[in-house]
Amino acid sequence: MAEMEYSEKQVQIMEAAEKLFSENGFDGTSVRDISEEAGVNLAMISYYFGSKEKLMETLFKYRGEFIKMQLESMLQNKELTSLQKVYFLIDNYIERIMKQQCFHKIMAREQMVNLGGPTSKLIHQLKKTNQELVKQLIQEGQKKGEFRKNVDVPLMMATMVGTTNHLITTQHYYREINSLQSLPEEEFQKHLKKKLSNHLKFLFKAILTYES
Repeated sequence: MAEMEYSEKQVQIMEAAEKLFSENGFDGTSVRDISEEAGVNLAMISYYFGSKEKLMETLFKYRGEFIKMQLESMLQNKELTSLQKVYFLIDNYIERIMKQQCFHKIMAREQMVNLGGPTSKLIHQLKKTNQELVKQLIQEGQKKGEFRKNVDVPLMMATMVGTTNHLITTQHYYREINSLQSLPEEEFQKHLKKKLSNHLKFLFKAILTYES
């Protein structure tokens, strides 16, 4: 089911579940909790998703399909250079993490505790699909002579994901260590996003290109 095929009510339920799963964990959230958070009756959740487990799976498919569509659209853009596409990838990822912190908190938790269930398989497939698309982007740059050969794509992606997730989830420490407590929250978020974007672009340019 593509993202545009979900009804407004289904998205409402998924977003309510996402918030609660992130706060209380999957096991700590009941279907009744989700129905109350979403403002719908229990029967509607059963009708749309069947079970709490299926709701979690659908949430991952919903978020994953949107990510895949964005990557595919960026790859097909003929107006951008390969490096510009990498920069787009970085900014897009940072923006998504900052806007969807609940989902990425769930994803991080599931990767640590759910080693063999359906959600674990969905995460594996999502990561595999995204990595293949990014690999296509790197290979495109290599064919054009813009990027170095022998780029370790999984390690490069781990650098982006790890750095972004760490900084976002521990941003209160970053604020204190850098004496930014007096900065209004909106300004602080802009500052954080800019610093992170510039840092990753500097690293990726050094990793990918022939420029020193």
